[in-house]
Amino acid sequence: MTWTAPPFTRTTADGLQLNAPGTADERTLLAGWLQWHRETLLVKCAGLDQEQLARTAAAPSSLTLLGLVRHMAEIERWWFRRCFAGRPLGDVFTGPDDGDEGLEGTDPVRAADDFAAYRAEVAAADAAVAGHALDASFVTTRGRECSLRRVYVTMIQEYARHNGHADLLRERTDGATGDHPGI
Repeated sequence: MTWTAPPFTRTTADGLQLNAPGTADERTLLAGWLQWHRETLLVKCAGLDQEQLARTAAAPSSLTLLGLVRHMAEIERWWFRRCFAGRPLGDVFTGPDDGDEGLEGTDPVRAADDFAAYRAEVAAADAAVAGHALDASFVTTRGRECSLRRVYVTMIQEYARHNGHADLLRERTDGATGDHPGI
């Protein structure tokens, strides 16, 4: 049976929770923009079947929408749980020495499981930072002090870059453009 990425309804608008004021505090803005970008990735995938999600649509690049979902699960785990929370966790999809961070090795048959793993990593990331101030810090693997604020900005940048890739991949897959449900 073929799995299809489910329809997605946004909970945010322009980087804010739908019910948040436009003058929200810094934490609300950062969390809202991160959520916007997380949702954008899911919107880009909504309605595509497992084969479409795993298709390389912009040759010669090997990028796929499913690979981007897997990659962002890895990045969520890396920054929020491994770095910020200091948890000794392995990788979600890859080995420590392969360097592809989930982008390669997609299998259309595993698409539903990969999406579930992504959603679980997002939930775990949010739980790992709940109650911590933006100024809370940790030391990176390269020995630099880094704040939670910086992690939020890094994650927003990472999603923004990859959502641009997702936009192109989606357009090349079925012609759909835009960043709202039902694109």
